[in-house]
Amino acid sequence: MCESVKWRTRYARRLRVVDGVVVVWATAGALILRVGTDEGPLSRETGLYLALTAALAVGWWLMLGLWGTRDPKVLGFGPEEYKRVFASSLWLFGIIAILSYSARFDTARGYVGIALPVGVLGLVLGRWILRQHLALERSQGFSSSKVLVLGGAASAEHVVRSLRSHPQAGYAPIGAFLTSNSDERELSVRVIGSGRGLDQIMRAIDKVGADTVAVAAEGDLSPRDLRQLGWTLAASHVSMILAPSLTDVAGPRIHTQPVAGLPLIHVSTPKLTGGRRVAKRAFDIITAVLLLVLLSPVFLLVAVLVRSTSPGPVFYKQERIGIRGTSFNMLKFRSMRTDADQELQVLLRQQGTGNVPLFKVKDDPRITRVGKVLRKYSLDELPQLINVVTGSMSLVGPRPQRAGEVALYDSDAHRRLYVSPGMSGLWQVSGRSNLTWEESIRLDLYYVENWSLVGDIVILLKTFRAVFAGAGAH
Repeated sequence: MCESVKWRTRYARRLRVVDGVVVVWATAGALILRVGTDEGPLSRETGLYLALTAALAVGWWLMLGLWGTRDPKVLGFGPEEYKRVFASSLWLFGIIAILSYSARFDTARGYVGIALPVGVLGLVLGRWILRQHLALERSQGFSSSKVLVLGGAASAEHVVRSLRSHPQAGYAPIGAFLTSNSDERELSVRVIGSGRGLDQIMRAIDKVGADTVAVAAEGDLSPRDLRQLGWTLAASHVSMILAPSLTDVAGPRIHTQPVAGLPLIHVSTPKLTGGRRVAKRAFDIITAVLLLVLLSPVFLLVAVLVRSTSPGPVFYKQERIGIRGTSFNMLKFRSMRTDADQELQVLLRQQGTGNVPLFKVKDDPRITRVGKVLRKYSLDELPQLINVVTGSMSLVGPRPQRAGEVALYDSDAHRRLYVSPGMSGLWQVSGRSNLTWEESIRLDLYYVENWSLVGDIVILLKTFRAVFAGAGAH
């Protein structure tokens, strides 16, 4: 049995056990809270609820399997696994409601109101814990599919770099097979061979022990070649995945439509206006106001520390560029000397980044002692909650930049200005100040093209984790 089959079997077994424990715990707990633990004679109602609990536990466990929540393709990475858990659970309880109504059995709302949310929460939490363990194994080089990449050198290298950047997805590139005439020096992975013959490809797979083949774009393989390759791989129990050149597009924007056997990929236009923007704005206002109230003692403490340890004002205002190029004053707790702005260009020239549109100074000498602590945990950013309430910023979005930085934008970077700037964003939770400008702009553009309210909530949760860890801050 190959290693990928072993880890999938092992993980699926753990998942079945966790699912079973959770659904029994949720349904039994709801039963106890509904009918109590009286040891007297079993009433008819209690007997019915016992039968319902047993049927619900078994049915729930089976529904999770039927809905594909344990499908290896969705395990360990991405939101699809969690979506299927929610969908299967809601469908099951919907079926129970219909059957109860048809049989005129009055299922207590309290019973359902306990079993459903507790069970779903337990299932998600259990799977999240298993994911953390799986991610740790994958970071150490275990529990991953061994991938042989087919294609031209440039497209194959793009696939290799993408897969390596997300090891938690479980795809480990171990070699490349070139199917077009290209320079193998472009590749950062071992080249196993070249050619277009099916026998050559299969020998390369056997040579490296790959259990997955990733076909990159520009591979010069005809539709007939791909079809025959798929048949041969299936007979050898080797998975095949296609990696198109389309990148940085979120799943909800991608729809596949088969036409005459050809799978056409439709990419929907990003929606930057309308009801979703209204929902985002409402979420921003409510959350920012709540945080301002809850964090008011922190505001007071930080203000006292800034004022007592460094001469100058508590707050620092700086002009930044927001949505559609409009300027606004961004607020921060002052973490630098009062003459910091006058020293910026000199420091940037000294470190050789004066022409890069991301004015960051490493080991910045202008930062005060208190400022270092404030920046490490992003406490200096808290006054921007006021900017969020007034509408010049959002909780999540591309970071607002200075006019001088925006002046250095190319046409791609200008798309950052299509949405409101944010207190946090994708690049802040993906490395904070450790990322290059190119990496930062790619993540910002991905956010602009694919943003959603659910995505904002996920970014905020990751922000809290990154801030508490104090990782990547300058």
